Amino acid sequence: MVGDGCRAEPFQPERHEALKAACAEDREIWHIYSVNCGPEAFDETIVRLLARPDTVTFTLWQDDELVGMSSYLRIDPANRGLEIGFTYYRPHFRGTGINRRIKDMMIRRAIEAGFIRIEFRVDARNVRSQAAMARLGAVREGVRRADTITWTGHVRDTVLFSILKDEWPT
Repeated sequence: MVGDGCRAEPFQPERHEALKAACAEDREIWHIYSVNCGPEAFDETIVRLLARPDTVTFTLWQDDELVGMSSYLRIDPANRGLEIGFTYYRPHFRGTGINRRIKDMMIRRAIEAGFIRIEFRVDARNVRSQAAMARLGAVREGVRRADTITWTGHVRDTVLFSILKDEWPT
Protein backbone atom coordinates (compact mmCIF):
# COMPACT_ATOMS: atom_id res chain seq x y z
CA MET A 1 0.00 0.00 0.00
CA VAL A 2 1.14 3.53 -0.74
CA GLY A 3 0.60 6.72 1.21
CA ASP A 4 1.94 10.27 1.40
CA GLY A 5 5.65 9.69 0.76
CA CYS A 6 5.56 6.27 2.40
CA ARG A 7 4.60 2.71 1.65
CA ALA A 8 4.00 -0.59 3.42
CA GLU A 9 4.98 -3.93 1.93
CA PRO A 10 3.91 -7.31 3.32
CA PHE A 11 6.87 -8.79 5.19
CA GLN A 12 9.11 -10.88 2.93
CA PRO A 13 11.85 -13.23 4.18
CA GLU A 14 14.49 -11.32 2.22
CA ARG A 15 13.78 -8.28 4.45
CA HIS A 16 14.43 -10.24 7.67
CA GLU A 17 18.03 -9.17 8.27
CA ALA A 18 17.43 -5.51 7.39
CA LEU A 19 14.46 -5.34 9.75
CA LYS A 20 16.42 -7.11 12.48
CA ALA A 21 19.21 -4.52 12.14
CA ALA A 22 16.66 -1.68 12.21
CA CYS A 23 15.08 -3.06 15.40
CA ALA A 24 18.53 -3.25 17.00
CA GLU A 25 19.01 0.51 16.61
CA ASP A 26 17.06 1.15 19.83
CA ARG A 27 17.41 -1.80 22.20
CA GLU A 28 15.92 0.09 25.15
CA ILE A 29 12.56 0.73 23.52
CA TRP A 30 11.67 -2.96 23.61
CA HIS A 31 11.19 -2.70 27.39
CA ILE A 32 7.84 -0.96 26.79
CA TYR A 33 6.69 -3.53 24.21
CA SER A 34 4.89 -6.71 25.20
CA VAL A 35 7.45 -8.76 23.25
CA ASN A 36 11.12 -8.26 22.49
CA CYS A 37 12.35 -7.56 18.97
CA GLY A 38 15.86 -6.68 20.05
CA PRO A 39 18.65 -8.61 18.30
CA GLU A 40 18.70 -11.49 20.81
CA ALA A 41 14.98 -12.22 20.42
CA PHE A 42 14.09 -10.88 16.97
CA ASP A 43 14.20 -14.18 15.07
CA GLU A 44 11.90 -16.03 17.46
CA THR A 45 9.51 -13.09 17.91
CA ILE A 46 9.07 -12.42 14.19
CA VAL A 47 8.45 -16.12 13.48
CA ARG A 48 5.68 -16.17 16.11
CA LEU A 49 4.19 -12.94 14.78
CA LEU A 50 4.16 -14.15 11.18
CA ALA A 51 2.55 -17.45 12.21
CA ARG A 52 -0.55 -15.75 13.62
CA PRO A 53 -3.50 -16.36 11.28
CA ASP A 54 -5.14 -13.07 12.25
CA THR A 55 -2.12 -10.89 11.46
CA VAL A 56 -0.46 -9.27 8.46
CA THR A 57 2.94 -7.67 9.12
CA PHE A 58 4.45 -4.96 6.93
CA THR A 59 7.85 -3.42 6.45
CA LEU A 60 7.53 0.37 6.21
CA TRP A 61 9.41 2.56 3.75
CA GLN A 62 10.07 6.17 2.93
CA ASP A 63 11.43 6.26 -0.59
CA ASP A 64 13.98 3.41 -0.54
CA GLU A 65 14.83 3.65 3.16
CA LEU A 66 13.46 1.16 5.67
CA VAL A 67 11.47 3.05 8.31
CA GLY A 68 10.37 0.12 10.49
CA MET A 69 7.39 -2.22 10.75
CA SER A 70 3.72 -2.35 11.66
CA SER A 71 0.94 -4.94 11.57
CA TYR A 72 -2.75 -5.45 11.17
CA LEU A 73 -3.52 -7.60 14.22
CA ARG A 74 -6.63 -9.35 15.54
CA ILE A 75 -8.18 -9.15 12.08
CA ASP A 76 -11.85 -9.98 12.58
CA PRO A 77 -13.71 -9.92 9.23
CA ALA A 78 -17.00 -11.08 10.80
CA ASN A 79 -17.12 -8.01 13.06
CA ARG A 80 -15.22 -5.82 10.58
CA GLY A 81 -12.59 -4.81 13.09
CA LEU A 82 -8.82 -4.97 13.40
CA GLU A 83 -5.96 -3.54 15.40
CA ILE A 84 -3.01 -1.61 14.04
CA GLY A 85 -0.04 -2.35 16.22
CA PHE A 86 3.32 -3.91 16.76
CA THR A 87 4.66 -0.70 15.23
CA TYR A 88 8.32 0.22 15.45
CA TYR A 89 10.09 3.17 13.85
CA ARG A 90 13.82 3.55 13.60
CA PRO A 91 14.97 6.32 15.98
CA HIS A 92 15.83 8.92 13.33
CA PHE A 93 12.29 8.72 11.91
CA ARG A 94 10.55 9.46 15.21
CA GLY A 95 9.10 12.95 15.43
CA THR A 96 9.27 13.47 11.65
CA GLY A 97 5.56 13.01 10.92
CA ILE A 98 6.07 9.55 9.43
CA ASN A 99 3.82 7.94 12.05
CA ARG A 100 0.87 10.10 11.00
CA ARG A 101 1.40 9.38 7.32
CA ILE A 102 1.73 5.63 7.87
CA LYS A 103 -1.28 5.43 10.19
CA ASP A 104 -3.33 7.47 7.67
CA MET A 105 -2.36 5.01 4.94
CA MET A 106 -3.12 1.92 7.03
CA ILE A 107 -6.42 3.26 8.36
CA ARG A 108 -7.55 4.32 4.89
CA ARG A 109 -6.72 0.87 3.48
CA ALA A 110 -8.58 -0.89 6.30
CA ILE A 111 -11.68 1.25 5.77
CA GLU A 112 -11.54 0.74 1.99
CA ALA A 113 -11.42 -3.02 2.69
CA GLY A 114 -14.67 -2.77 4.64
CA PHE A 115 -13.47 -2.53 8.24
CA ILE A 116 -15.50 -0.23 10.49
CA ARG A 117 -13.40 -0.33 13.70
CA ILE A 118 -9.65 0.15 14.02
CA GLU A 119 -8.10 -0.35 17.46
CA PHE A 120 -4.78 0.67 18.93
CA ARG A 121 -3.44 -0.84 22.17
CA VAL A 122 -0.75 1.09 23.97
CA ASP A 123 1.28 0.29 27.08
CA ALA A 124 0.17 2.75 29.77
CA ARG A 125 3.84 3.67 30.31
CA ASN A 126 4.21 4.72 26.66
CA VAL A 127 3.21 8.37 26.92
CA ARG A 128 4.65 9.21 23.47
CA SER A 129 2.38 6.69 21.72
CA GLN A 130 -0.66 7.78 23.71
CA ALA A 131 -0.05 11.38 22.62
CA ALA A 132 0.32 10.21 19.00
CA MET A 133 -3.04 8.43 19.22
CA ALA A 134 -4.69 11.63 20.49
CA ARG A 135 -3.15 13.66 17.64
CA LEU A 136 -4.42 11.06 15.18
CA GLY A 137 -7.95 11.58 16.47
CA ALA A 138 -8.34 8.18 18.09
CA VAL A 139 -10.79 7.95 20.98
CA ARG A 140 -9.36 6.74 24.29
CA GLU A 141 -11.83 4.06 25.37
CA GLY A 142 -10.23 3.08 28.64
CA VAL A 143 -7.58 1.01 30.34
CA ARG A 144 -7.45 -2.77 30.44
CA ARG A 145 -5.80 -3.25 33.82
CA ALA A 146 -3.17 -5.98 34.28
CA ASP A 147 -3.89 -6.94 30.67
CA THR A 148 -0.60 -8.48 29.58
CA ILE A 149 2.52 -9.92 31.17
CA THR A 150 5.34 -8.64 28.99
CA TRP A 151 8.56 -10.39 28.04
CA THR A 152 10.30 -8.62 30.96
CA GLY A 153 7.72 -9.91 33.46
CA HIS A 154 6.08 -6.47 33.83
CA VAL A 155 2.32 -6.66 34.34
CA ARG A 156 1.12 -4.17 31.78
CA ASP A 157 -1.93 -1.95 31.81
CA THR A 158 -3.08 -1.40 28.22
CA VAL A 159 -4.73 1.82 27.06
CA LEU A 160 -7.31 1.07 24.36
CA PHE A 161 -7.94 3.60 21.57
CA SER A 162 -10.15 3.29 18.50
CA ILE A 163 -11.20 5.03 15.34
CA LEU A 164 -14.49 4.18 13.67
CA LYS A 165 -15.09 4.37 9.94
CA ASP A 166 -17.60 7.20 10.36
CA GLU A 167 -15.06 9.24 12.37
CA TRP A 168 -12.37 9.06 9.69
CA PRO A 169 -12.30 11.79 7.03
CA THR A 170 -12.88 10.48 3.52
